[in-house]
Amino acid sequence: MNRFEDVQFSYNTSQVELIMPEYGRNIQDMILHCKSIENPVYRQHFAEAVIDLMHIITPYNKNMDEHRTKLWHHFFRIAGYDIDVIPTSGIKPTSDDDKLNPSKIEYPGGTDKYRHYGNYVNQLIKKAIELEPGPKRDAFSHIIGSYMKMAFKNWNKEHYVSDDLIKNDLIVMSGGQLKLDDDVQFNTLVDSQSRSQKRTFRGSHKQNYKNKKGSGGNKHRNNNNNRRRG
Repeated sequence: MNRFEDVQFSYNTSQVELIMPEYGRNIQDMILHCKSIENPVYRQHFAEAVIDLMHIITPYNKNMDEHRTKLWHHFFRIAGYDIDVIPTSGIKPTSDDDKLNPSKIEYPGGTDKYRHYGNYVNQLIKKAIELEPGPKRDAFSHIIGSYMKMAFKNWNKEHYVSDDLIKNDLIVMSGGQLKLDDDVQFNTLVDSQSRSQKRTFRGSHKQNYKNKKGSGGNKHRNNNNNRRRG
């Protein structure tokens, strides 16, 4: 005869669903028992004792007042907001507190037509407009145009980007305040960097070739001197 035949096992699937699993089933059972206590004084003391246990379970919050307010909200949530006890703050949480009303996220302005340049370009254009018309403003506008050309190439590498296109876009985006001469040409930052790297590579390659050539000539001369001495 099996001695476990008369034992009644209790499975979690057959029990009441946990409203807040992080506190465990014992805390939930205590709160549900607290709802059934008729004596208001004893019910209040019992609720405060449960809050202390909840604080022991979650001691990671250093702000005591804020944390206990949060615990009372969780207490009322587990109780279904249907329990006659008074929190420390004196304000009873309601189900409306669980409804999140996030603030609307403000996206950066700008037309979709010039989105490929990035919002950073709009900030640069605003800084350039604040400058007095003159060489400094033109130089800044030239840098902005070079950056715009690089951004355009990164966005669509197969499309040819002309300097006139960048100049026209710069005029439109600046409200007609940033205009560059027709003979101004843009060199993207990527192109200038690659050319600089090529020049550095060529210079080092030539220097290595001279060093190898010089060492080979010295070796040939040393061999001839040794033959003469022999």
